[in-house]
Amino acid sequence: MQLVHHFLEDGAERFPDKVALVCDGRRLTYAEIETQANQLAHALRAQGLQRGDRVAIWLPNSVEAVVAIFGALKAGGIFVVLHATTPAGKVARILNNCTASALVLPAHQAGDARFLRQAVPSLQTVILCGEPPDTPVDLPGERWDEVLDAAPSARPRCPTIDVDLACLIYTSGSTGEPKGVMSTHANVVFAASSIIRYLENTPDDVVINVLPLSFDYGLYQLLMVFKFGGRLVLERSFVYPAAVLRRIEAERVTGLPGVPTLYAMLLPMNLSRFDLSSLRYMTNTAAALPVEHIRRLRERFPWVRFYSMYGLTECKRVCYMPPEELDRRPGSVGIPIPGTEVWIEDETGRRLGPGEIGELVVRGSHVMQGYWNDPEETARRYRPGRYPAERLLYTGDLFYMDEDGFLYFVARKDDVIKTRGEKVAPREVEEVLYKLPGVVEAAVVGVPDEVLGQAIKAVIVCGDGVRLTRQDVLRHCAQHLEDFAVPRYVEVRERLPRTPSGKIDRRALVAPD
Repeated sequence: MQLVHHFLEDGAERFPDKVALVCDGRRLTYAEIETQANQLAHALRAQGLQRGDRVAIWLPNSVEAVVAIFGALKAGGIFVVLHATTPAGKVARILNNCTASALVLPAHQAGDARFLRQAVPSLQTVILCGEPPDTPVDLPGERWDEVLDAAPSARPRCPTIDVDLACLIYTSGSTGEPKGVMSTHANVVFAASSIIRYLENTPDDVVINVLPLSFDYGLYQLLMVFKFGGRLVLERSFVYPAAVLRRIEAERVTGLPGVPTLYAMLLPMNLSRFDLSSLRYMTNTAAALPVEHIRRLRERFPWVRFYSMYGLTECKRVCYMPPEELDRRPGSVGIPIPGTEVWIEDETGRRLGPGEIGELVVRGSHVMQGYWNDPEETARRYRPGRYPAERLLYTGDLFYMDEDGFLYFVARKDDVIKTRGEKVAPREVEEVLYKLPGVVEAAVVGVPDEVLGQAIKAVIVCGDGVRLTRQDVLRHCAQHLEDFAVPRYVEVRERLPRTPSGKIDRRALVAPD
């Protein structure tokens, strides 16, 4: 039986002196991270943390965030990673939702810590990392360094078993209100193992992660690397692409996980200044990468295996596209990940055949346990399976499958635009927009319209020096789309609004200016 914190413990036994983490100018070995995680686990228990208690980690990507994740698990707790820029009021709602017992956050946010101590009755322990504010103040918690220095470094005994929860990953979904997806150790171990299998990871792999650990795609880079015994290069973001590319060159990175925003920034760059020959693979998920971007990436990186993938927090990953199939099926997101099963149903529950569009249903050990403290939403998305106690995930996403079982994403049910009595999938229009020279990013949404029901609104971002008018866009769309699918509104912006995980914030695009 493997548990999530065993990823670190096994690495510390197999490769104690190997550098496991490169972050903020620091290089830590598996043994060093293991020691610090053990110390934190003892400290949390000494302050009253019980088995199954929630430990909230409100930190940017950092050494302390990594140690806190494994320290919480070693103490028998459940970790909850929050995005570093989440407002304190929203953090309070999340901590109250999961009745968090402990919180780790930066010392410079002492004011937030003081507010949360008052706003979250369940909070017993607050640990502050880094330097405190310049103004002398009584810190509303304990200092990270002092907590670790005072605790023993021996590995604590942990009563956890694989059906216990390992983490809550909060996702807003279509409602905008955070929901905590419950992931057991068994869920995480299975998902990580399946992904490692098709990516063919080995201890020689070096993975760079610019995605937040609060985002499951970013979190799993850490968990997977520690599971296969590689090295993780952990960055704060991709805001400064040149710095990240220099890090790839210096660390001889082999794996680059990205999202459409990252690749949209990468494609226009002059890459000849960097030696990126160490890259073995790239991956994409969070949102579908336009076919045109995949084509251009493969032209720029012909030696790299590119994996287009689809998943959602409620089961981590659903499918991946084998790189050798990209030319044959450029619009597909691939086949189910190893050890899982998927199919497509209509609204009556009938399984659909090739070419028929319906809701994607997922079955496997990666299907999570539901939403924390939300039985109604859990019952809607997680439904009974073939065997007692088995749950299937109804994704809420529309797909179709070809004759060979390859999956094609159509749209989220909530995103389908109903205009002039027709249904239009935003991705269909977006793919057309990406074929217009000069378009770097595109998003299509439906906006209320008294006559049409919904009108199609296209928002584009152009490359440097490119000027496109509304008429340019409409003329191009009219040549490639049915008349009802041609946008009524076109906006050109410098950038698209984003969620903390890097996805396009479609609700912000629908909202009136």
